[in-house]
Amino acid sequence: MIFDDLLSGASLFVDANPLVYYFASDPLFGAACARLIARIQNQELRAYTSTHVLSEAAHKLMAVEAAAQFGWKSKVVQHLRQQPDKVQQLTRFRQAIQQVPQLGIQVLSIAPALIDAGALVSQQTGLLTNDALIVAVMQTHGLTQLVSNDPDFNRVPGITRYAPV
Repeated sequence: MIFDDLLSGASLFVDANPLVYYFASDPLFGAACARLIARIQNQELRAYTSTHVLSEAAHKLMAVEAAAQFGWKSKVVQHLRQQPDKVQQLTRFRQAIQQVPQLGIQVLSIAPALIDAGALVSQQTGLLTNDALIVAVMQTHGLTQLVSNDPDFNRVPGITRYAPV
């Protein structure tokens, strides 16, 4: 299933990668993500994400911005750790994250009890911590549709994953 297959009126959870593809204008997935965001903005789809996903998107967008701005081809995060003054020069990643609620995506907070629920999901499905926490948030809010390019979610019963293409 792909983003364009989502039915009008659907409620969905947005993983970090569609946000990164959208804001970074990814050459392969950016157009599909732009169409998805347009449908959310038009209130055709109800979209949710979480604070931890937003943080993950910010981290990835910071790396994308730094690679482009400073011409780094690899080890971008390592370069940023070694040169904190470069982090201070980055602004677009923050502007992108600030736009997410304005796009019509509701940001859900992570209650401490969800961390344990996520750990249980990890044990049950083999998902890594951040992905398992997505599942726990989705379950808590009664969401079953996920927009993500991560095929690991395919092994989670009760969740339908939609990829960009």
